[in-house]
Amino acid sequence: MAVRAIPGYTYGTAEAARSPVSAEDFENLKKATMFTEEDERYLRMAGEVLADQVEDILDLWYGWVGSNPHLVYYFSGPDGKPDMNYLQAVRHRFGQWILDTCNRPYDQDWLNYAQEIGLRHHRTKKNQTDGIQSVPHIPMRYVIAFIYPITSTIRPFLAKKGHPPEVVEKMHQAWTKSVIMQVALWCYPYTKDGDW
Repeated sequence: MAVRAIPGYTYGTAEAARSPVSAEDFENLKKATMFTEEDERYLRMAGEVLADQVEDILDLWYGWVGSNPHLVYYFSGPDGKPDMNYLQAVRHRFGQWILDTCNRPYDQDWLNYAQEIGLRHHRTKKNQTDGIQSVPHIPMRYVIAFIYPITSTIRPFLAKKGHPPEVVEKMHQAWTKSVIMQVALWCYPYTKDGDW
């Protein structure tokens, strides 16, 4: 899958973190979310549907974050105002994340990049990727709470290409399972040894 150069996007490279999640634990997480090969097929279909809508999706999500001061706070600079350069840098990677969620194989590189994303929300690596000065940590409660807006708002975009409602539903279910699974992986850096 060809990807344009995005600053800070290290998917599949040695710069990305190595996931501490074992292959067995990863398979068990898939089972816990009822994520199957059929879901992967419907995600590929969702990738085709969403490919030309990424900017519209990001506009919606960024508008929602921007309308909530307690969320946009995590993109603020030392002056307390949103750092527009930081927001834009993250936006490029967030758009690529939509495509990766749909199109990438759920293999070791995918697992590693989930760990990288988790670290970038946690005090371990937040702000380092873009070399900025901002709030040093995003609380886990917001990482988890974000599941709802990221899953509920995607459905209208999945329905825009004329697929039958049952196919839209299968794409949406696959997306939701993947997001839940990813958020569970992103939470790894937030847990004490042995707690994840």
